[in-house]
Amino acid sequence: MRQPQIIDRSRDQQFMREALALAAQGAALGEVPVGAVLVHNGEIIGRGFNCPISGSDPSAHAEMVAIRAAAQALSNYRLPGSTLYVTLEPCSMCAGLIVHSRVSRVVYGAVEPKAGVAQSQGQFFAQGFLNHRVLIEGGVLAQECSTLLSEFFRARRAKV
Repeated sequence: MRQPQIIDRSRDQQFMREALALAAQGAALGEVPVGAVLVHNGEIIGRGFNCPISGSDPSAHAEMVAIRAAAQALSNYRLPGSTLYVTLEPCSMCAGLIVHSRVSRVVYGAVEPKAGVAQSQGQFFAQGFLNHRVLIEGGVLAQECSTLLSEFFRARRAKV
């Protein structure tokens, strides 16, 4: 039987701040500011920010980059016991990756009304056909995450 996970809200905020710093790095490169960190045993083992434009890679979402780095760090394509902190609600591509990599928990900041699949456009992680269950928590530092995105798009529109 799986042990219940003890959730430390202050640690959640600490790791979300790390993800926000990564999102800001992406924004500085002209990428949509989304950042992610993957934590295992209290340590960050993967970091990422959106880089599909600079990397010419449509799959280079923050979650994908962080999970790839973590899998390399652990030399394992499965990451049980890990928590993914991401500044924006995951999309369908990233949700599938999260399940396949066996991430135990996802903590996200801002909702993504158009493409988020944790709550906004269905509850992907609650689907009965999935062979792995992921704990989901949204809204951690939601205002900060949302503000970063809003300011980025406001500045982008002002340049046009």
